Amino acid sequence: MLTKELLKQVRQIEIRTRGLVNQVFSGEYHSVFKGRGMEFSEVREYQFGDDIRNIDWNVTARFGHPFVKIFEEERELTVMLMVDMSGSLIFGSADKTKQQIAAEIGAILAFSALKNNDKVGMILFTDKVEKFVPPRKGRTHVLRIIREILSFEPEGKSTNLRSALEYMNNAIKKRSIAFLISDFMDSDYDKILRIVGKRHDLIGIVLNDRRENEIPPIGLVKLVDAETGRQRWIDTGDRRTRFLFEQMRERSRAERKRLFLTSRLDSIEIQTGDDYIRPLVQFFRLREKRW
Repeated sequence: MLTKELLKQVRQIEIRTRGLVNQVFSGEYHSVFKGRGMEFSEVREYQFGDDIRNIDWNVTARFGHPFVKIFEEERELTVMLMVDMSGSLIFGSADKTKQQIAAEIGAILAFSALKNNDKVGMILFTDKVEKFVPPRKGRTHVLRIIREILSFEPEGKSTNLRSALEYMNNAIKKRSIAFLISDFMDSDYDKILRIVGKRHDLIGIVLNDRRENEIPPIGLVKLVDAETGRQRWIDTGDRRTRFLFEQMRERSRAERKRLFLTSRLDSIEIQTGDDYIRPLVQFFRLREKRW
């Protein structure tokens, strides 16, 4: 992609997503993702109605009358975007690919963090971790993240969620908010998902495309696996073939949902052809009520 075209695309995403953040997501983000706790700010003289449990006995003894400790919410958080860059993300049967949707959702989350003075970092992965961007603040840093998602050319094509989660677990020691953005076309990541979910606030953002779940009856077609390169001819006009394909995809979807449910982790389902704003807003609002 030409640099001029890329910059134009990044700018368009910035304008769209910053507007959404200001109008829709900023308040929800702050309400849902609170600080890590309360930190000491200062002491002041005791006032009627203050909690006596906050009395600073050392300062009180020194001055001969009561002083209390004042605490403030430790607001600064770290947001990590773990973005799948495997071959299947370049697919999209609507006007945008899953990779483009990932960039826009990543931008919304990153600008929400920026507005709340939080740090944002990123892990790009395929069958291995391809790039690590350490958490930082600032608009320039957020624009770099969007640019990387849109233009990064990975070495690998397949998906290894376990490898990405293990890297996250080792690289980020302090508790963070981690968004795992992927189509989750993988298996054998159950154990590490639970481990990372206990250490961090882990949320899965599942990118789907209807053409990957249901095949229209259009006759004999050649299907190519974007991650392995394997090719196969199938007769889409055969009702049983379509049924078996859709059943296989439904089993995979149900297993992923079961895993997130039993691991007590949140997930958001996004369809490439649909407006992704609604499921994101629903997630924020439902979580706010739950908390």
